[in-house]
Amino acid sequence: MPGTHGPSVRNSPVSSLGPRREWTRRLASRFRFEWRHRARKDPYRLNHDARTTTTPALRIIPREQHVISRKNISKAALRVLYRLNEAGYQAYLVGGAVRDLLLGGHPKDFDVATNATPDEVKKLFRNSRLIGRRFRLAHVVYGPEIIEVATFRGTGEEEGEGDRHIVDGRIVRDNVWGTIEEDAIRRDFRVNALYYDISDFSVRDYVGGMQDVEDRVLHLIGDPATRYREDPVRMLRAVRLAAKLGFRIDAAASAPFAELGPLLADAAPARLFDESLKMFLAGNGLKSFHLLERSGLLKFMFPATARALKRGDEALRALIEQGLANTDARVAEGKSVTPAFLFAVLLWGEVRDLAHTWTTKGMESAAAWDRAAAQVVGEQCQRVAIPRRFTLTMEEIWSLQPRFEQVQRKRVFRLMAHPRFRAAFDFLLLRAAESPAIRELGQWWAHAQQLPHETLAAALTGSAPQGPAGEVAAVPSPRKRRRRKPAGKSGNKSGSKSDPA
Repeated sequence: MPGTHGPSVRNSPVSSLGPRREWTRRLASRFRFEWRHRARKDPYRLNHDARTTTTPALRIIPREQHVISRKNISKAALRVLYRLNEAGYQAYLVGGAVRDLLLGGHPKDFDVATNATPDEVKKLFRNSRLIGRRFRLAHVVYGPEIIEVATFRGTGEEEGEGDRHIVDGRIVRDNVWGTIEEDAIRRDFRVNALYYDISDFSVRDYVGGMQDVEDRVLHLIGDPATRYREDPVRMLRAVRLAAKLGFRIDAAASAPFAELGPLLADAAPARLFDESLKMFLAGNGLKSFHLLERSGLLKFMFPATARALKRGDEALRALIEQGLANTDARVAEGKSVTPAFLFAVLLWGEVRDLAHTWTTKGMESAAAWDRAAAQVVGEQCQRVAIPRRFTLTMEEIWSLQPRFEQVQRKRVFRLMAHPRFRAAFDFLLLRAAESPAIRELGQWWAHAQQLPHETLAAALTGSAPQGPAGEVAAVPSPRKRRRRKPAGKSGNKSGSKSDPA
């Protein structure tokens, strides 16, 4: 029947499983039975081992009391909402889209929550596909836009129905359907548990999210320690949302960071890469970095960066902060940004220090830089899975830095022709705080790029132009050079006299 739940996907038949898989299934089934037994004592209690409970209390905000307008909702999302509603299902715009619309923003993504199961959504929308193993949901595709449609998540499950798997407190699979009240308390933050009802254009608030929007604060739903153990990435989401929205994180929500931060090592490195992009490439990178550092989570995401900053390198801090500020500015202007440059900035301090250490021990410069880059990138990719196409660019940016100090004619033009020259030069400018010599070097290369090829070629000599105290001077003005006589001849073809001995 429309508007009601059909049977959930059941486990595979016992006969189709081998002995070891059958033993594992029975052990998991026993664990789920104990979990369900505790859940039935309080159907609205999410964190069963916590002292606090979350009981939904509905507050309906009518259309005239909120600022959400359908003209700010994508047409694709409205089509999904109306079609589900007309078919007899409950349909709500939910999550970050509702939150951002209430704050006067313009969401990029629109998610829908419904009591229709994924299979029912699939039947209703021919332009949809089912995805996800951990969380089964439907993607409804309208051209380049994808509307994510999720079935209400439940807090418990009936005997033999549903599919939930928990390992060491972490939810690794969860396809248990429930009611909208249960779905609300399953979400992470109160501000993300607001529902825009397409049937009457009201906003439904079950956990106090509207008050948090007004107070500009992030409260976690349920017991923070338990929720972070279920999904450690929620700690990073708290930091990212606080930076994006300009909210403060509630003290109870931030208190477990120090103790539970190491759990981020158990998160999938690919997922942490995606979370890093959301933090640093969405226009709030500098704020996110400051919050990561103050919350103590930076060392769990970027250990090399945390170690380098702990040594008190203020020039490195200036480089990182300026790099993130420049990235935020480019995002605000609608310009392209690349993760490679961002990660090169964050990891520069450790790479530079290692390369200098090995160079002073007698290792050849190029080999020292290659070894330092490989070691730092290898360590970082165990935490955050940076794709190879980005690590290659990072390594090139780093390896080109020593070459800027070589301003002989052939080396200058060879470096300018390198495909990563522009990115490496921008990186050199960020290093201006390291020393006056580096700042002068950046100015030299900036001026050199403005000169015509012939003028620059004529200006360059066989050795690097030096200023006071060995600093690199500005590009010298071009001077007319005398042609050299052919070897072994006392004169030249033009008949001019040779120089006196």
